[in-house]
Amino acid sequence: MKITIESTTRLVDIETAGGRVPGRVWEGTTETGIPVYCVITRVAVREDAPQAQFQAELKECKEPSRTAIEAIPLRMII
Repeated sequence: MKITIESTTRLVDIETAGGRVPGRVWEGTTETGIPVYCVITRVAVREDAPQAQFQAELKECKEPSRTAIEAIPLRMII
């Protein structure tokens, strides 16, 4: 499966056996257009990648759609 996702401004805490892990809600679509919502806790690039450019792009976030807000349970919101 391939998906295309975009970062949103929505932050959540994910409850794990070891405690809470912060995550950001991303939303997008599959190749066939099915809407998806992801909670991403970590994003990394190779050391030889352009780090400054990556950091700048990572800061670009959009407001989440109403559907994205409803897709993640309220108990997970920071």
